[in-house]
Amino acid sequence: MNPRERVLTTLQHKEPDRVPISLGCAPSSMTPLAYERLKKYLGIKGEDDEIVGEQVVIKFDERILQKFEVDFRCIYLNSPRDWKGKTYQDGTFTDEWGIRYKRAGDYLEMVDHPLKDATVEDLQTYNWPDPHDSGRTDGVRKRAKELYETTDYAIDSYFIASIFEQSWYLRGFERFLTDLVINQEFAEALLDKVLEIQKGFFEEYLKAVGDYIHIVRVFDDLGMQTNLLMNPSLYRKLIKPRHKELYRFIKQRTKAKLLHHSCGAIYPLIGDLIEIGLDILNPMQPKALNMDNPEKLKEKFGEKICFHGGIDIQEILPYGTPKQVREEVKKRIRGFAPGGGYILATAHNIQADVPPENVVAMFEAARKYGEYPLRI
Repeated sequence: MNPRERVLTTLQHKEPDRVPISLGCAPSSMTPLAYERLKKYLGIKGEDDEIVGEQVVIKFDERILQKFEVDFRCIYLNSPRDWKGKTYQDGTFTDEWGIRYKRAGDYLEMVDHPLKDATVEDLQTYNWPDPHDSGRTDGVRKRAKELYETTDYAIDSYFIASIFEQSWYLRGFERFLTDLVINQEFAEALLDKVLEIQKGFFEEYLKAVGDYIHIVRVFDDLGMQTNLLMNPSLYRKLIKPRHKELYRFIKQRTKAKLLHHSCGAIYPLIGDLIEIGLDILNPMQPKALNMDNPEKLKEKFGEKICFHGGIDIQEILPYGTPKQVREEVKKRIRGFAPGGGYILATAHNIQADVPPENVVAMFEAARKYGEYPLRI
């Protein structure tokens, strides 16, 4: 099978020739420092049309993707043409939402939330991003069409869009969680405005690539390591209807499968996400409560959704031996892959503390142990 056939077979809950492998579309990417170490380890010099962003690699050197037999290539949106960011004397800067950041190693940390003191009325006059800025899709359709027609890779989306998370980025985490309980008028007004803008992003993105893409990603972390971020009833009242609307909006514009990324202990909400149209769940964070039993997740939900991710980046990849990494890969394949419906990837972006030899061990094990019929 070629990569596209392999992925499409998997997404139909059937067994292809081997488990598909994903690398490159956040949060299945790599930090810049980890990437440079990996290139040095592999002896890969120079650049092959790579794009390294502020926090993660956006486009990998093609030689790495081919070496690891990655089945996907990613299509990303451009930056807006008509927006200019602001940088302050202390080195902090704002993004197009007005959120202020500072650089901290491989990461960006939020230092100010522009709507922390806002009222409902303030939302009407705030300087929101323009999702229809024409610069966002310059050349995007051409890139997608070329990948679709001249390669046999599956095409994945590299586009980060959230509703709950973006709302608290704007408001502040504690303040917005408080709003959800005691200031619901404001919380719903902000959620609705963010939903409107995210729909605008997807409208432009899918107008450009909807005919060519195989997976569309949405992002919204709903859990922490030990529990949900909110009571399930609160999610179902305030967040779930907006997720449902975003899912509906996307699925009206493409035949691609919909992947939802949520870190954390989200087991109690997986059924809710399936109910509103989830096709693929990412990342099954193995160190989170009730997320480290692939057989249980497969038995409970495997007939309705596919699984994407699962390889531990908190302990095994950074601190384990290559042998332990191989055992981790075998565990995820053994649990998630029978009958198809599993795409192997890390549980989040590969961090700077991950030794390159463990990265290599992971992808080599994926290729070795992922062949159907499974023998592990």
